Amino acid sequence: MLEQYDLHNILIIDIETVPQYSSHDQLPENLQKLWELKTQYQRKDEPADAYYERAGIWAEFGKIVCISAGIFTAGKSTGLRVKSFASHDEKELLTKFTNLLFSQPANLILCAHNGKEFDFPYICRRLLINGMPFPPQLQIAGKKPWEVIHLDTMELWKFGDHKHYTSLNLLSAIFNIPTSKDDIDGSDVGRVYWQENQLERICTYCQKDVIVTAQLLRRYRGEELITDDCITIVGGNA
Repeated sequence: MLEQYDLHNILIIDIETVPQYSSHDQLPENLQKLWELKTQYQRKDEPADAYYERAGIWAEFGKIVCISAGIFTAGKSTGLRVKSFASHDEKELLTKFTNLLFSQPANLILCAHNGKEFDFPYICRRLLINGMPFPPQLQIAGKKPWEVIHLDTMELWKFGDHKHYTSLNLLSAIFNIPTSKDDIDGSDVGRVYWQENQLERICTYCQKDVIVTAQLLRRYRGEELITDDCITIVGGNA
């Protein structure tokens, strides 16, 4: 499976998102009303203000605080090099991340777990909101489905079963890949950001998700996991 792809032309990514404001009270009044309408079916009887802690899921009400990216490296054994772009200033981190993409070949393949439903469209929406240009790897408008060179490890696991959702945590367990959920998980990110002000902790979690996704891709190809000594975390959020 996936033998036709050159691993060294694949960029594994993961994003972490949080609500744009620290609390529902900080949300401008016009957006409070729109938030109530946007989430009325999801929250059912739960008050809109109590549900706001989940606002990071929606690009209209959230923002990206970290994007981690991993590229496979060549050598005696296949390795992985991971770098993160994290900032309280979303436009700053998006600028650095898109500069990376602009510097790469247009046919670079982006890969993420649930990327087609979350990571890729979220990045595109936030680029539009911030008035920023799209790198060629994210330009999908007008393309036929088979012309979009994105890989999604969750979609690959579905094998055409569109109702089948499988978490990265579950897949890492069944493929014997060390989990990335040993500290926090996605539901904790907003709290860790707004209440604990620990962006670096979120960054570490994001990097771990990239590593797990890369390892899962290796498993899909019937290949051995990348050993810890062949995984490099590049310091700095730039």
